[in-house]
Amino acid sequence: MSCDVLVVGGGTAGTMAALTAAEHGASVLLLEKAHVRHSGALAMGMDGVNNAVIPGRAEPDDYVAEITRANDGIVDQSTVRQTATRGFAMVRRLESYGVKFEKDEHGDYAVRQVHRSGSYVLPMPEGKDVKKVLYRQLRRREMRERIRIENRVMPVRVLTTEGRAVGAVGFHTRTGAFVTIRAGAVILATGACGRLGLPASGYLYGTYENPTNAGDGYAMAYHAGAELTGIECFQINPLIKDYNGPACAYVANPFGGYQVNRHGERFVDSDYWSGQMMAEFAAEVASDRGPVYLKLSHLPEESISALESILHSTERPTRGSFHSGRGHDYRTHDVEMHISEIGLCGGHSASGVRVDDHARTTVPRLYAAGDLACVPHNYMIGAFVFGDLAGADAAQYEAYEGELPAEQLREAHELIYRPLRNPDGPPQTQVEYKLRRFVNDYVAPPKSGARLSLALEAFERMHTDIAAMGARTPHELMRCAEVTFIRDCAEMAARASLARTESRWGLYHDRIDHPRRDDTSWFHHLDLYKSPSGAMQFTARPVAPYLVPVDGFTPTGGPSRHLGEIHPEHVATAGAREAAPVAPRQELTMADTAARPRAEADAPATPRLLELLSLAEDNPDLSVLAGYLTDPEPSVRRTAVTVLTESVPPGTGPALAAALTDTDAGVRAAAVASLRELVETLVPEPALRDGLAAALSEADPAVRAATLDVLRALRLGDAELFAHSLSDSDTAVRIAAVRALVSVDATAELARAAAVDPSREVRVTIAKALATLGTGSDMACSALAALVDDPDALVRGAAYEALGTTGCPAALATRAEAALSDLAWQVRAGAATALSVADSDLAVPALAKALTDLNADVRKAAVLALTRHRDIEDARAALATATTDRDADVRAYAARAL
Repeated sequence: MSCDVLVVGGGTAGTMAALTAAEHGASVLLLEKAHVRHSGALAMGMDGVNNAVIPGRAEPDDYVAEITRANDGIVDQSTVRQTATRGFAMVRRLESYGVKFEKDEHGDYAVRQVHRSGSYVLPMPEGKDVKKVLYRQLRRREMRERIRIENRVMPVRVLTTEGRAVGAVGFHTRTGAFVTIRAGAVILATGACGRLGLPASGYLYGTYENPTNAGDGYAMAYHAGAELTGIECFQINPLIKDYNGPACAYVANPFGGYQVNRHGERFVDSDYWSGQMMAEFAAEVASDRGPVYLKLSHLPEESISALESILHSTERPTRGSFHSGRGHDYRTHDVEMHISEIGLCGGHSASGVRVDDHARTTVPRLYAAGDLACVPHNYMIGAFVFGDLAGADAAQYEAYEGELPAEQLREAHELIYRPLRNPDGPPQTQVEYKLRRFVNDYVAPPKSGARLSLALEAFERMHTDIAAMGARTPHELMRCAEVTFIRDCAEMAARASLARTESRWGLYHDRIDHPRRDDTSWFHHLDLYKSPSGAMQFTARPVAPYLVPVDGFTPTGGPSRHLGEIHPEHVATAGAREAAPVAPRQELTMADTAARPRAEADAPATPRLLELLSLAEDNPDLSVLAGYLTDPEPSVRRTAVTVLTESVPPGTGPALAAALTDTDAGVRAAAVASLRELVETLVPEPALRDGLAAALSEADPAVRAATLDVLRALRLGDAELFAHSLSDSDTAVRIAAVRALVSVDATAELARAAAVDPSREVRVTIAKALATLGTGSDMACSALAALVDDPDALVRGAAYEALGTTGCPAALATRAEAALSDLAWQVRAGAATALSVADSDLAVPALAKALTDLNADVRKAAVLALTRHRDIEDARAALATATTDRDADVRAYAARAL
C-alpha cells in the first residue's frame, strides 16, 4: 500500500491526526490492529476532561505552571503550552463533531475544580459516545475520499531509509498476510504501554490502562532510531482494590466524595495528581492508618445515584457488577482503594517518545501523538491536540516511491512469523506472564540498583523464551509480537531507572539507594536511543529555559551529557565469595496449555436487520431509512435509529423526535440516547421543536426529561413551555424543567416553586438554580429565605450555600450564624459559605469558632469563607490556626489563603 501520511493507531490521537491530514489535502492510510469503530483507550468513552483550559475559568500559563510543578520541573514547556493554548479550540472542534461537554443552563462550560488550584475538569455526561462520534467523522463522504482505513492490520516496525521514515511493515491479524506500506510521513499513535507490570489479580489483561496497548509504538519508535525520554518515570495510579479500574476521584470529588484513611481523615497534602501524591497515597496504605478509601457513604441519595449512572456505565461497565458481587453499596460501603501496576504513559505521567511542539520525533518524517508521546499529563485533550499538530505537519509530504529496505523487511518477517515454526512451543500467555512477573519483582518501585540489574539479566534471558514461543493462528501471532514490544519496554524502563541515580517524581521513580532529589546532576531529561550498533544508549539533556517561570525551579539549558550504555551492577554473588561457586540451576520448562474450546457462533440475524446493516456502510439518506424506522419489528426500528445516528442525514432531528413517541420502550430509549449524543450538531429547526414539544406529553418520563434537556440545549423552548413541566409527576422531569427555566432566566417561576415541590431533590436543585440566577435579586433572596427553614437538612444546606453567591443580607446572616450550631453538618457547611459574603464584624468571629467543628467539611467551608475576609486581621489569625488542622484539605486551603 502507499499513502502520503500513514497513521498507526485508530484511537484518540490517531483519528484526529487522520482527519487533520486529510483536511490538509493528504492521502491518508489509517492502520488499526482492531477496528477503528471501537478501538483505543477511548473505546468505552470518557467521563470527563482533566485538562480543559477554558477562557474565563483558567489561564494557559497557570496550567503550564501546574504541570511543571507536578513533574518536578522536568518538562519541555513548549509542548505543554500547546495543549494549554490549543485545548479550548479542540473542545469547540469536538463539539462541532457532536461530542457533548457539560454546560450549565446558560450554555457555559460547567468546569469543576477538583484540585486545590485551577479549574480544569470538564465533565462529559454523554462521554460514552466519543469514539462513535469520531468514527462518524471518518465515514463522512469527503473524508472517505482521502482516508483509507485498514482494520486488523498491525505494524511491527517503522521502515527508514537515509535516516527518515518511509513507511511501515506488519501483518493482517485475521488472515496473516504480510503488509508493507510506503508513506511520505508516519504518525505513531499507539497509546501507552499498559501491559508492562502485572496486575495484583494476575490477569494479563486486567490492567488499569487499555490492555491492547502493549507498548507497540514505544518499540517501533526505538527500533526506528527515535529518542525516547522519561522512561524511568512510571505511570502508577490509585484504583479500586481487586478491580483494575480507577477509583474515579475526578468524577466523585465534584459530587462531594474524597479520599480518606480508615479513620475518615483526608491525608493527601500534594495538590496535583502526581508521583508525589502517589507516594503519600502508598505510605498511607502501608501505615496503621490504612486501608485507604474513596468516601461516598456520606453523600445523599441523589448524588450516589448520579455517580452510579456515570461510574457503572461510561467509566467501567462491569464496576456495578463487581460491587454487587461483594454485597457492597455506595450507600453503606466506602470504596477501598489500592495501587495499580506500573506502566509507561506520556499522557498520565511523563514517559514516551520525545517530540517537539509539532509532534515531530527526532527521526525526520516520524511523528508521535497521544499517550505514546512525552507531553506530561496530556490526557485526552492533549492527545487530540497533538494528533492535530502531527496531521497538519505531516500533510506536507508525498508518498515515498523508492525501494523499501530489504533487510528491515526480512527482520520484520522473522519477528512476525517465527512462532509458526514452533507451534508446540510455550504459549504467549505463559511467556508474557513470566516476563511481567519479572517486571513486578525487579522494576516496580521502590527501585534499587541491585533489583534493576537483576531485571536486566532476566530480560536478556527472556530473549530465549520469546524465540521459542509457539503460535498457530494470526491472532496468536499478534499476541506473540506484543510480547516482544513488552520486553523492549521492560528493558528500557529498567535501564533508564538504573541510569537516573536520584529519586524524583515521588513514587514514579523512587530509588531507595539514591533517596534524594539531585538537581545539580539530574535537572535533566534522560533520553534513550538505539545506536547504529544496536546498543541502548543514554543522554542527559538539560531542561530548556521555561516559557512560564515557576518558583523552585530554574532550568539553565546548556549542552547535553552523553552517558553511553548503562550496564547492570554485579549481582551474581551476595558479598565476597568465600566458597567455590555452585552449578546454576536449569530454568524450568513451561507446561503446554490446554486447547481452548471453540466459541459458539452467534445466532444469525434476521434478513431485514442484515439488509439494514449493509445499508449503514453507505451513509443512507433519510428517505432510505424511513421504511425501517416504521418497521413492524421493534428490533429493526431500534437498529434504524442507531444507523440514523451514525449517518446523520438531513432531517435526522425531527425523525428522532418522532421516534420518541414509538410504542416500544427500547426504540424510545434509543431515540433518547441518540438525541443526547447528537444535540450539539442538530439543526434547531421548527420541525424539531414541534416534535419535541409533542413528546412532552408522552407517558414515558425518561422521554419527557430528555426532551426538556434537548429543548434547553438547542434554545428551542421558552418559560411558558418549561414551567408547565414543574407540575410533572416525575422527579427527574421536574429537575430537567428547573434546569430549562434557568436557561431562560425564569427567576419568578423558580421562586414560586421553591417551597412547594414535594421532592427534596427538586428543592435542592432550585436552591442551586437560584444561586445561578439571583445575584442581588430580592426575589431569589426571598425564596432562599423560605428554603433555609425547610424541614430537610440538605435543602437548608443548599439554600445557605446559595446565599454565598446571591449575597447574604443582615437578617439571613444572623440566621446563618445560628445555623453553625445545626445538628446536620451539611447545614453548618452551607452556613459557613453564606457567611463568606456577610458583614465581617458578624462573620469572622462566627467562622473562627467554626474552625473547631468536629466535621472536616465544615472546617474546610469555614476556611474558604474566611479567605473572603482575609483583609481582616482576626480572619488571618484564624486562618493561621487552621494551617495545623489534622485534615489535609483544611491545612492546604488555609496555607493558600495566607
